[in-house]
Amino acid sequence: MTPAAVAGLVLAAGRSRRFGAANKLLVAWRGRPLIHHPVAAARAAGLDPVIVVTGHEAGRVRAALDDFPVEFAHNPMFETGLAGSLAVGIDRVAATEAAGAVVLLGDMPRIDAAILETLVARFRAVGGDRVCRPVHDGRPGNPVLLPRRLFARVRDLTGDTGARVLLAGEGDRLEDVRIDSEAVLFDVDHDMK
Repeated sequence: MTPAAVAGLVLAAGRSRRFGAANKLLVAWRGRPLIHHPVAAARAAGLDPVIVVTGHEAGRVRAALDDFPVEFAHNPMFETGLAGSLAVGIDRVAATEAAGAVVLLGDMPRIDAAILETLVARFRAVGGDRVCRPVHDGRPGNPVLLPRRLFARVRDLTGDTGARVLLAGEGDRLEDVRIDSEAVLFDVDHDMK
């Protein structure tokens, strides 16, 4: 692994309450479970390692990803919110040599390898120390690439807070990356129903 290596961190622990009764990560989308798509994109983009954080129905999520060489990190406290899953995953990434981590939401199936490669290329081009956030039509989206220097601060987040609160304080160390795809804004809870 090179010093500029970037990990993929796929958050797949939640209960999918806004989606309805089914675990949305296991619902078929284009012939595969929803969780399959962001994991496939991360692998295709060369993110290394790819770590999937599980929680709710962990066994079923793992089984849906049997054909991928990924690592799993389990968040037994997944019901306390997104921040706990993010911390569990970042702890795993911090144990590697990765310079940063692309935080992918497990319910964003339209993210593809090209989007991830664009984020990683910009991250490396600006020195590997800035947050890289995709922007489409002036609107910020996901996934976000976090540099290693923010890993300790991620562990301080609580509740259902994602990395967005960290981005607010980044100022000129936040790199908006123009992406010509609505995939970075796709919300499966609204757009797939």
